[in-house]
Amino acid sequence: EADTIYQKAQTFLENKKNSEIDIPEVRYIKGLIRKGEARATSHFVGLTDDQIHFMELPFYETGTIEKKPIGKEDIQLTIDLIEKIKPHQIYAAGDLADPHGTHKVCLDAIFEAVKALKPKPFMDDCWLWLYRGAWQEWGIDEVEMAVPMSPDQVLAKRHGIFKHQSQKDGVVFQGTDAREFWQRAEDRNRETAQVYQQMGLASYAAMEAFVRWIF
Repeated sequence: EADTIYQKAQTFLENKKNSEIDIPEVRYIKGLIRKGEARATSHFVGLTDDQIHFMELPFYETGTIEKKPIGKEDIQLTIDLIEKIKPHQIYAAGDLADPHGTHKVCLDAIFEAVKALKPKPFMDDCWLWLYRGAWQEWGIDEVEMAVPMSPDQVLAKRHGIFKHQSQKDGVVFQGTDAREFWQRAEDRNRETAQVYQQMGLASYAAMEAFVRWIF
């Protein structure tokens, strides 16, 4: 069965036109690659398989760069996962400068989900923190939680990023910045720490910044 999928995917890719949508087999293989990379990073930071969840939201399954608008099913799947885990903290990518735009759709699903779940008692102890990725950092006046990082932690974060092998060597949706993703991330974290140092606070190798979203 695996050989059949491989041959069908290879034949398609060898003859694919620029505007052509990926066949299900190709999308399946791409999904396996990204899931494997995410799982490897999760294991690296100490998570076990029962703590890893792949949502496979319908809006993403278009086979093209452009994704579908967020739908009721996307929101319901997000609600179901939050209700199952009952987290004390949720961390979401608030990086709306991402040229790909997928972060915005995912964030909208989370916003709608937490608003729908707000009446639930467990949500009284749940905080939603937004971080930014490689393209942009929060303004220093916006930051509500800053987590200092040691040199060892900076290196650990780099190794975690490296496990996303398909994304590491040149960002797929590059924008105008030629640096690799891990370089952007480290530079951003180091610059945040430098700003805090210039303001008279303690000196750290890097700092990760978060903004709390009130729902």
